[in-house]
Amino acid sequence: MEKVFTGIFLALILIITSSTTYAAGIQIKVDGVSIATDVNPEIKKNRTMVPLRVISENLGAKVNWSDSEVTLTKNDMQVILKLNSNTVVKNGKKELIDVKPYIKNNRTFVPMRFIAETFGSNVNYKNATVTVDTKPFVIDGVKVKALQREYHMVMGGVVEQINGNGYNEAIYNIFVENKGSKVKAPANYTWQFHSVSAGDYYKNGQYDFLDQEGNTIKRFDIYSLAQSSDVTLQKYPEVLIHETTENQWYLFSDTASQAIYELIFNASMNGFLTVISNTVA
Repeated sequence: MEKVFTGIFLALILIITSSTTYAAGIQIKVDGVSIATDVNPEIKKNRTMVPLRVISENLGAKVNWSDSEVTLTKNDMQVILKLNSNTVVKNGKKELIDVKPYIKNNRTFVPMRFIAETFGSNVNYKNATVTVDTKPFVIDGVKVKALQREYHMVMGGVVEQINGNGYNEAIYNIFVENKGSKVKAPANYTWQFHSVSAGDYYKNGQYDFLDQEGNTIKRFDIYSLAQSSDVTLQKYPEVLIHETTENQWYLFSDTASQAIYELIFNASMNGFLTVISNTVA
């Protein structure tokens, strides 16, 4: 009898150990890119639970917290989840999910498949790898392959590309949603920061949304005003964008610019950014 109990005990340990190893070894891939997370994904009731950051950063969803409720928004889709609740609200309609969102190790875990599919992505699971293929990003009926960003420094410049649909769509939406009133082109503007005078504008970056052949679908250039203590010059707009494909200038904001830089930083950290050339000395 003692041997029987010993055998059952050992079997239980093997099952628990196997389950723990399996959960800890889950790999998330979004658009073919392996996503590194500071907290491992988990399996709960046969559902893959991932840190909220995986959703917000790599699928292009905006996140807003209110008490124990989190709202995820992308385009015309809004999902409201509440911690430790099976009820979610999707575009105003209540639904039930299998596993409640929860907090562990100071991270909020949410159901990967439900969120991804809600935002139009396809999800597959094979050999402990969850593959998420996001919905293609389209501008004016043309599928976007990549966002190419170019920026210059005192000596040289950098060209890089972002290939994640979620990032590219989020950046494009920042340009469109924060585009202010139309304005005339500034009297003086240039790539070179070190050669501008007070009141001139210098280009912070050039953003080309490319099609499958590498042609520009849309391009936005961000310009900043060279600062001055002159009260007259201080009345000039601090940030402008030039939509070069339409040859039109618009008011923009530093807040919107910073939001774009943050998305690019996240894309770089998550493996979606590739440096094409770097001539900075």
